[in-house]
Amino acid sequence: MPLVPGDKLGPYEILSAIGKGGMGEVFKAHDSRLGRDVAIKVSATQFSERFEREARAIAALNHPNICTLFDVGPNYLVMEFVEGESLKGPLPLATAILYARQITSALEAAHEKAITHRDLKPGNIMLTPDGVIKVLDFGLAKFGGSAPTAISEDSPTLSMAATQAGTILGTAAYMAPEQARGKPVDKRADIWAFGVVFHEILTGQRLFKGEDLTETLAAVVMRDPDLTPVPHEVRRLLHKCLQKDPKKRLRDIGDVWDLLDEPPAPAATAALPPAKSSKLPWIAAALATAAALAVTAYFLTRSQPQPLLRKVALVAPEGSTYDPGSVPMVSPDGRLLMMKANVNGQASIWVRDPAALSFRMLPGTEGVNLPFWSPDSKSIAFFADGKLKRVDVAGGPPITLCNSQGFGRGGSWSPSGVILFSPDVGIGILRIPEAGGTPTPVTSLDAKSGIGLHRSPWFLPDGRHFLYSAISSDRSKSAVYVGDADAQPAAQSKEAVVTVNSNVAYGWPGHILYVRDNTLMAQPFDPSVGKTTGAAVPLAERIDMTSAAGLAQFSVSQTGVLAYSSGGGGAFDNLVLTWVSPAGVRGDTVGRIGAYEPAISPDGKRIAYTRSDPRSAYAIFVLDLDRGGESRVSSVVAARTPVWSPAGDRLAFNSLSGSIFVKQLAASTPEESLANGSLRAYDWSRDGNFLLANYLDPTTQEDIYVVPLTGGKTGDTKPYPYINSKAGEHQPKLSPNGRWLAYTSDETGSAQIFVESFPQKGGKWQISVDGGSRPVWSRDGKQLFFVDPQGGKIYATTVAASSAAAFNWSPPKPLFDVQSGPDPSPYDVAPDGRFLLPQPGNRSATSFSVTLVLDWHAALKK
Repeated sequence: MPLVPGDKLGPYEILSAIGKGGMGEVFKAHDSRLGRDVAIKVSATQFSERFEREARAIAALNHPNICTLFDVGPNYLVMEFVEGESLKGPLPLATAILYARQITSALEAAHEKAITHRDLKPGNIMLTPDGVIKVLDFGLAKFGGSAPTAISEDSPTLSMAATQAGTILGTAAYMAPEQARGKPVDKRADIWAFGVVFHEILTGQRLFKGEDLTETLAAVVMRDPDLTPVPHEVRRLLHKCLQKDPKKRLRDIGDVWDLLDEPPAPAATAALPPAKSSKLPWIAAALATAAALAVTAYFLTRSQPQPLLRKVALVAPEGSTYDPGSVPMVSPDGRLLMMKANVNGQASIWVRDPAALSFRMLPGTEGVNLPFWSPDSKSIAFFADGKLKRVDVAGGPPITLCNSQGFGRGGSWSPSGVILFSPDVGIGILRIPEAGGTPTPVTSLDAKSGIGLHRSPWFLPDGRHFLYSAISSDRSKSAVYVGDADAQPAAQSKEAVVTVNSNVAYGWPGHILYVRDNTLMAQPFDPSVGKTTGAAVPLAERIDMTSAAGLAQFSVSQTGVLAYSSGGGGAFDNLVLTWVSPAGVRGDTVGRIGAYEPAISPDGKRIAYTRSDPRSAYAIFVLDLDRGGESRVSSVVAARTPVWSPAGDRLAFNSLSGSIFVKQLAASTPEESLANGSLRAYDWSRDGNFLLANYLDPTTQEDIYVVPLTGGKTGDTKPYPYINSKAGEHQPKLSPNGRWLAYTSDETGSAQIFVESFPQKGGKWQISVDGGSRPVWSRDGKQLFFVDPQGGKIYATTVAASSAAAFNWSPPKPLFDVQSGPDPSPYDVAPDGRFLLPQPGNRSATSFSVTLVLDWHAALKK
């Protein structure tokens, strides 16, 4: 009895019929166990033991460019369900290379498991809407051995003639000569087929064709391939793939790209032409062997609009985790893609030619944040270790340009040799020459306006004016402005270009791009007058966006290439607070995902932390570990970095605008504002009388200030500096006895941990050796912990008995590795010695993607 919608095969419910062949049918079905749609191919006969064994072998092909075989039933196969279009040409060389590399990657994975496809052709290669290649239909695949494969009336390929006109000719046209003669074949038959397919997607024409099966097979066996229509860069490659004698043919598909001559970049090509045929929705299917099921998944055709642009999906560096600074940055000439990636807890710059197989890491860029390109696309500027640095893409050590005075919030580099950059919250846009020097302010912040950050400058075509984002604690008031790199801060325009909480980019032809509600928008813009000239048009949805910081993950070249990431969420949305023992053993998680900046109460029974909140960007929450449940304690917009009072009855925290607030936890009254003006609290004195904070000073970088909570004998509650050298000092933490102040400083040229006597100045000691950040004391004061500057390890130093004049400690030793969150992740230590630190959740390189749009402005024509 034929299957109809609603029928079930085991846990699979049939949804609809997709296609029918001579030996079976293909259905769309739903897997109720895993909640996913699948494709099921049902055979007219029961499968043999040999078939099942070989099917299981092919199911082991777990590769992003191979359609996955999920399950094998008594007479059916369960496969991945994917929609897309069959691969067709002609395509520009760079685009054809992008897709061909994915095809070879799939074949290489199969060949490594002794599986030969034997039926590679454009009809069995699907291009998904995200630009991912899927090799389909291993129905004729051979597993191991080298048995002959004579063509006969029982051949699965021939058996399809009755239901799919032209299939015989199509299949025959891609057979290797030895396969056409019925001789034994191995992986070299796939290499031949790849050459034929590559030729076709480059030219749009079949390499071998005839009016019937006999003529087509004769052309394959007898006629030399004509390579004159293909670009000269790939002729040597194709010549080696298309040797009729398999002994003279390339032996390994993975070696094919060594024969490529000077591959171009996508940006060097013209706009991609629309497909010449309507889309074919494919349900990706991986057949196990021809003996059991010969029907190929040719699916119903439906008319759809022709595509106007071409997207290519790239896999992030292997082992990398999502990071808010992983903004994919296309080089100005469109030839390279660069991004920050966290691999094994180490953040570095990774660069990729889109036509290459993978990213490569740039040595010396560890600890990077928000890198940006030079105008000639040969160098990259980046923030690391409290510095702004530059490195050549071709290699070589990084060069320090200046102190960045913070973590870094974006930059831009003009053709005239000027670099603009945003160092941190509370400081405006700064300017330096590209050779380095002392930064000078270009914009300034007005704390009363609620704007706490000027970020992400982007030079306009004249190389003098630039766009930048002014991020407010009230996200509805964030806006984009035009600045003048040659003007003083007071002379900058106060007229907003567009009100939006996002970074912005200018892209040819005459548009600004920004993100609103996670949708990438393009709006006509006249750079000569600095104003928009038309309505915004949506380009892409679900763009990764950190709303509270006004940072969306996209960039654009001046040659029509757009890059964006999706699926990663926001900067902190993937973090989860995790208990870790001093030996590095992971324990339970705490609170909701997205929580970070933990602060454990003095009694160890409550945890305060920062978490994103739809109403106010960031907010402070408190979790009672005994009773459970989470309560919000902040009402101000964009509250960050909770600090407990010694009695545990109050919390201090900071806002984006640079204010410090204190909240009485038992009271229903709102928090009280204590100090304004680029101050950020980090610790509370043991007697409860003052806070220790950072002050962001454009002339002396970050300084450590004391913020009195009571006036004492003089009644003066004005904050005053405790450490304010020309170096950057930050993250102050007092020892439990209040005698020692630990902090981070870059006075040696890199971030290191120092300890000074307190409250009277006396001795000063450098604790870390190879860099350090975020000091935290144990509750008994016998240990001082810190992380390395990239946040990859927790270190500990034992504190011995110390006199008033000398601080005694042992050399620091690493305790365990951590996977850092942003900047690197803040953490705390409980009274029982356990660490609580935010760690990445389940999003990895495979759960977010980087998409290249090679001709993004084509979408404006819709």
